[in-house]
Amino acid sequence: MLPSKIRVLIIDDSAIARNTLSRILESDPEIQVVGTAPDALIGLRKINECLPDVLTLDVEMPKMDGLTFLDRLMSSKPMPVVMVSAYTTEGSETAMKALELGALEIIEKPRIDVSTGLQDLALQITDKVKAAAQAKIKTPQQRFHQQVSPGARICSPAANLPQITNKPKVVAFGASTGGTDSLREILAELSLETPGILIVQHMPKAFTTSFAKNLDRVSKIRVKEAVSGDRLEPGLALLSPGDQHLELRSDAYGYFVELNSGSLVNRHRPSIDVLFDSVAQYAGIDSMGILLTGMGSDGARGLLRMRQKGAWTIAQEESSCVVYGMPRVAVELSATREILTPEQIITRLQLLSHKNL
Repeated sequence: MLPSKIRVLIIDDSAIARNTLSRILESDPEIQVVGTAPDALIGLRKINECLPDVLTLDVEMPKMDGLTFLDRLMSSKPMPVVMVSAYTTEGSETAMKALELGALEIIEKPRIDVSTGLQDLALQITDKVKAAAQAKIKTPQQRFHQQVSPGARICSPAANLPQITNKPKVVAFGASTGGTDSLREILAELSLETPGILIVQHMPKAFTTSFAKNLDRVSKIRVKEAVSGDRLEPGLALLSPGDQHLELRSDAYGYFVELNSGSLVNRHRPSIDVLFDSVAQYAGIDSMGILLTGMGSDGARGLLRMRQKGAWTIAQEESSCVVYGMPRVAVELSATREILTPEQIITRLQLLSHKNL
């Protein structure tokens, strides 16, 4: 028997956007568009009629805006949602709020020439919908309990973790679908003594600046979007821009980063493998690699190369992942020294800064 297709409902007030998204998604043999709606109220009715697996949801709509709709949906009938947001400053902040409310992915919606702009993103759009369809959706109770004030989280006892003989000077994170929640949860608990951090989160270029600011607001450490030449230092996390590869370099004064607009790697730019490969080359045993939730395999082979160079390597544990794709491949490749939940990763990183637990 043939596997069932992913059923998608498109909610967008733009007829051009609805038609373009329908064509893009229907062109993939694994996806079926079961309905469209021009506003949230019609969308609510269509959810019950069409029984979709995934929603694509516009942010700016008449009658009820996308955030209000998303908040109500996640409180009553949680399901995978991919947000479609225009890349303005206000739109970027709204997209971050949508991720906090439970949306899984973001699609850039061009403000002009919508059809061509979306068509240029066709591969990303189908990939995001497929990732959302695989995701484990948190209940409202789980999301409520996850929203703990920084410093109030009860983490795993340090005695449960093996001791690391070499204290890493560089910590590299890779994440995709569901990673925004995990990164926010982890970074909020770290002290200013934490070794310098590099992050690749698969996210459109329009939203990484807002995401870095969002992480900075909830963290004691400083978080910023990376710029070529930025130097790595304790208490600083550098997030890769959404359209450039992030790579580690070193000189007589320490570690710094370079950005480049090279070819897609594993269908991504930035690619986690590109970051991890550079960390393996320039930091080796003085580094730690952490691969979080996400679909596909990006980062798994880079994590293996880090381990082969003596780095301490970690994959997120399956039950805590929104999508257990990238960590699964890393485990299958024997790229990991540890498989940890976000709470255990927090404890591991707190140990690096000699924080009293």
